[in-house]
Amino acid sequence: MPPPPAKWKGKCEFTGTACNNKLIGARNFGGASPPLDEEGHGTHTASTAAGNLVEGANEFGQANGTAAGVAPLAHLAIYKVCGDVGCAESDILAAMDTAIDDGVDVLSLSLGGGSVPFYADSIALGAFSAIQKGIFVSCSAGNEGPFYESLSNEAPWILTVGASTIDRTMVALAQLGNGQVYVGESVFQPKDFPVKQLPLVFAGANGNESSAWCAPGSLQNSDVQGTVVLCERGGGIDRLEKGQEVKDAGGAAMILMNDELNAYSTLADPHVLPATHVSYAAGLSIKAYINSTSSPTAAIVFKGTSIGKKSAPEVSAFSSRGPSLESPGILKPDIIGPGVNILAAWPISVENNTNTKSTFNMISGTSMSCPHLSGVAALLKSAHPEWSPAAIKSAILTTADILNLEGKPINIFAVGAGHVNPSKANDPGLVYDIQPDDYIPYLCGLNYTDQQVGSIVQRNVQCSNVSIIPEAELNYPSFSIILNSTTPQTYTRTVTNVGQAQSPYYPMIVAPPGVGVSVKPDGIMFTATNQTAKYSVTFTKIQNIDAEFAQGYLNWVSNEHTVRSPIVVIFE
Repeated sequence: MPPPPAKWKGKCEFTGTACNNKLIGARNFGGASPPLDEEGHGTHTASTAAGNLVEGANEFGQANGTAAGVAPLAHLAIYKVCGDVGCAESDILAAMDTAIDDGVDVLSLSLGGGSVPFYADSIALGAFSAIQKGIFVSCSAGNEGPFYESLSNEAPWILTVGASTIDRTMVALAQLGNGQVYVGESVFQPKDFPVKQLPLVFAGANGNESSAWCAPGSLQNSDVQGTVVLCERGGGIDRLEKGQEVKDAGGAAMILMNDELNAYSTLADPHVLPATHVSYAAGLSIKAYINSTSSPTAAIVFKGTSIGKKSAPEVSAFSSRGPSLESPGILKPDIIGPGVNILAAWPISVENNTNTKSTFNMISGTSMSCPHLSGVAALLKSAHPEWSPAAIKSAILTTADILNLEGKPINIFAVGAGHVNPSKANDPGLVYDIQPDDYIPYLCGLNYTDQQVGSIVQRNVQCSNVSIIPEAELNYPSFSIILNSTTPQTYTRTVTNVGQAQSPYYPMIVAPPGVGVSVKPDGIMFTATNQTAKYSVTFTKIQNIDAEFAQGYLNWVSNEHTVRSPIVVIFE
């Protein structure tokens, strides 16, 4: 795997959701620009978290139905922190401080930077202030996947959200002259485009990389008039710009093939001409067909919106992966949520439709998955106002789905605990709670100085007077263990019963390959709601395996609940 990029820079709005019937107006912290959404990102994320119900939502007729945010009865407070030159840390912190003062219940931040120490991370600092007031903080994991160690927003008091697909696709087929058919996607599906075979050309057949990418101006001297043009994804060129170049050169349609890194992750875009976006493997097959005949042809066949894709949810290729660079003893990302081809509100009509105010757009990113989880947190906060931010996070993590619709698991450094299941999160059985002061022994264990820890918790701290703990000892609802020898490692956890008063729980272990896992005690009997109990887990390397890491699970099972904690072991 190549090394991760150095930095992911967000240029996004920032949203606070308030479930306490307090409606707060938009406020501007983004420099000289007015407190308006100039590019659509803030409108999209805000409506995803808490948009009201709107009938007939669609884009170019696709994904037609009733749209709603995850928590449509919540009120929104929107704070603009980004302008033409990006997102200043001072503006982000000012907005977070204001949101805290305004009394929001959930902060949703679809922006972030690269991995830095928590005392130097403006979002981590603002988030810690928020959790001290009982405010839940949800942030995007970043869009630098599939590289490992590419995360943003790693602090354990933040819910770090990766992006997954949903089971809805906007199907556009590439039908070749040899009878082969490849499934792709496009949200723009003109009804008047004829289904007939047209000459098929690869834009990069001349060996020019710029032409292969269909870069602006690269096809001006190419003979693509009336053809279907195969373009490669990449080159730092927007996908829609590639289609514009094909259209300007006289092409009739485009097949956009993924690069190797993006592999299977296709996107439904509002292309400027008939087009389909296919996988890397499909693109290679289409290239092979072009090279196998003197007169290759292709047709684009539009099939509209399809529901029920069995491989969903899949982690998107762009979703940033762990392990965390700053704190590898905490499993990140925490969770994945819908972040691919998400239809949500947009400030203008992408179809140039002047007859409606209900305008929508379909875009992708961990910016889109973050507000899904923010909305879930708002619902849980409303249903369980006594739960702390850590308890809400625990409920989300320990009830997550770990298999897709085909029953196949997904890489743990990509999904964390799994895919969010809001209904189950409302009744988790047990939670792993953490109070703000509980992070101090953990932060001292990161070898931060007294001043650095104090800057995070906003009071004087002397680590010499603190019972310092290793990272994996934090009462987190997951385990991230580094094993470099056969010496056993033991960690403790405290669980709180938020289910039925009389509840016996027993451990069921799915041990990571090459690792022995044992739990004491071998059962917990709760006799009251909100009762707590401690247990310990011992991890031992029992054999060498040909892998950098292994994953497993620790489940506490009762008659009513399965409380699942993911385990990842990193071998050194």
